[in-house]
Amino acid sequence: MVIDIIIIVFLITAAIVLILAEIFLLPGITFAGIGGVLFGIGGIAYAYTLNFQTGNITLISSVVALGGLFLWMLRSSTFNRIALKTDIESKIASPRETSLKVGDTGISLSRLAPVGKARFKDIIVEAKSVNDFIDENTPVVILSIEGYNVIVETEKPI
Repeated sequence: MVIDIIIIVFLITAAIVLILAEIFLLPGITFAGIGGVLFGIGGIAYAYTLNFQTGNITLISSVVALGGLFLWMLRSSTFNRIALKTDIESKIASPRETSLKVGDTGISLSRLAPVGKARFKDIIVEAKSVNDFIDENTPVVILSIEGYNVIVETEKPI
């Protein structure tokens, strides 16, 4: 009977540690979360094979322990040391908010295939080619401005 209790305690402890690691330390769904759930189910199922009362006690104590540790970890200042606390206050300026207008000429900074970067009047914007791919360092002209995209084509020689 003692070995059964040790097995149950090990499985439930491993489950709680893995689930909390999944929630607080590891991004996405990883083997820790899946393993934690499997260890938890295995520990509770093993407790129910002993008898119904042991299974109920294990289930209730596991849920209370997981919930209590989860709340404690949320409120503890342990994770405040590693948490990202910076706020991003910058914003992307729309080409409409700049001095760009239809007919302005500039140069492509990257290959527009069909989207890339272009510079007009020392302003770097995301440019979109109308028809063809446009190579880097090619003179371009603005056809229209749609949202954050500047629609361009190659500048035709006069």
